[in-house]
Amino acid sequence: MVTALAEHAVNEGASLRVIEVTKDFPTPDRAEVLVPALASVSLTVAAGELVSIVGPSGCGKSTLLRLIAGLDFPSSGELRIGSEAITGPSAERGLVFQDPNLFPWLTVRKNIQAGLIARGMWQEKRQEVDEYMRLVGLENFGNTYPHHLSGGMAQRAALARALINHPKVLLLDEPLGALDAFTRMRLQDEVLRLWQARRTTTLLVTHDIDEAIYMSDRIIIMTSHPGRIERVIEVTLARPRQRNSPEFFQLRGEILELLHFAGQTAVR
Repeated sequence: MVTALAEHAVNEGASLRVIEVTKDFPTPDRAEVLVPALASVSLTVAAGELVSIVGPSGCGKSTLLRLIAGLDFPSSGELRIGSEAITGPSAERGLVFQDPNLFPWLTVRKNIQAGLIARGMWQEKRQEVDEYMRLVGLENFGNTYPHHLSGGMAQRAALARALINHPKVLLLDEPLGALDAFTRMRLQDEVLRLWQARRTTTLLVTHDIDEAIYMSDRIIIMTSHPGRIERVIEVTLARPRQRNSPEFFQLRGEILELLHFAGQTAVR
């Protein structure tokens, strides 16, 4: 018998296009004065690709993810999933933040199934909850409340809650940033395992250069004030990647140098 999860262990991703997107925000004390956060950002992510975005704080990484998620709207430009324009939030775009944002009054199981209930798909998809708890290693914690979970376990639950909707694009906004180094590396492998099983198009915002190299097909380097794409780097290292290989360290050094000069350019 084929399980619900096995049926979907295929390429579920869709292409993503960001076309000449700008985003301005009003200043706190003068609403008529606009401050640019993103300036003419264009980006194409192929279906099933895993791409990381790195850059200095304030370069608009999280703003770009919110625009793709449909939680905010660009001042100009277009965003598309496949051939469809992004006009608002959708379950086809899953978003996981640095804070798991689990409902504290709900168990792990009920947190994961919350989206299905909100979309009126609980009866149709209820058998998948057990599948996704197993997928993220929480099958023995279905009746546990969030305050009893470790940081890593809480992020596993947040990932399962996003993935159970079978999103075409998964947006990860520093989801591992608050974890200790050991847990972070373990969860990097878990995210990669999930991605390889489903090939969901994934966009990862991170400040960790090693994480970007270890996980990504490509790395996008952004500069700040306002945010622009400075460089796109192909990561050609074979998977699974070795964090201590000479090639890994060489690429790490190149990216750090690029970020250093990109920061100087932003200041100038």
